[in-house]
Amino acid sequence: MNPLSRPVRPHLSRAQLPAQGWAGGLLVLLLGIVAAAAPWISPAPPNEMDLLAVLLPPDWSGPGPHHWLGTDNLGRDVLARLVWGARIAFVVAGGAAAGAAVVGTALGLVAGLLGGWTDWAISRLVDLWMSFPPVVLSLLLLVALGAGLGNVVLAIVLVDWTRFCRVLRSEVMVIRRQDYVSAARLIGFGPLRMIRREVFPGIVPTLLTLVALEMGIAVRVEAVLSFVGMSVPADVPAWGQMIADARGDMSAAPWAILAPIGAIVLTVIGFNLLGDGLRRRLDPRLLGRT
Repeated sequence: MNPLSRPVRPHLSRAQLPAQGWAGGLLVLLLGIVAAAAPWISPAPPNEMDLLAVLLPPDWSGPGPHHWLGTDNLGRDVLARLVWGARIAFVVAGGAAAGAAVVGTALGLVAGLLGGWTDWAISRLVDLWMSFPPVVLSLLLLVALGAGLGNVVLAIVLVDWTRFCRVLRSEVMVIRRQDYVSAARLIGFGPLRMIRREVFPGIVPTLLTLVALEMGIAVRVEAVLSFVGMSVPADVPAWGQMIADARGDMSAAPWAILAPIGAIVLTVIGFNLLGDGLRRRLDPRLLGRT
């Protein structure tokens, strides 16, 4: 192989994803469809209370309207709140992953390509930022910013950009030592063209994997924040909020707390399987093993 030529980069169109990638992708797609179709498939309004139907168990008997996953301590349909809560989870997951990817990728590219004092300063900032516990830092940021869906996304972005920056900086430092990058520099490629044509395509597999994994992390963080009342308002159903509302009646109505916990677990597993499948399909270092 010519040492000045670019390595062949894998594409999803050339082969199937591994089994875990398909499983994760299908699970995420199914949950995403449920979130998008919430207004049409929800069996009841998520905040509709019926104090005569408090803590009813799941009812699957015969045709007609039933509470398929039971009701909570205010008589609200658990399935309806679960479906609407999926919208909050996916909005936060998508927004937080995209924001963290943009910030972290930009700083990782700058640090990896420029090196020297720039790399040192960005690396020390990452070390300092990662020294704070992520959930605690998110809570502190929300105390300063205030509750709200947009602020939740912003808080997760401000916490998790470091993961993208650190990993992608390492990838960029490996790529910039390749002969084809040196050749491109010698024939006059400017910094922006170098990034667009030579460096960025090489980090795309890692970036896609990180985005998938970050979406699962964002779902967990949002659940924690809504559990402590620092996420969406009380009239907006969220999975963490459902867990907080049901914890006092765990022994009498376990379905009210198991449903949102199961939704969180399935969503995170889906994103993790998808991220692992993308890594195995797109990472050239693993292609020979799969």
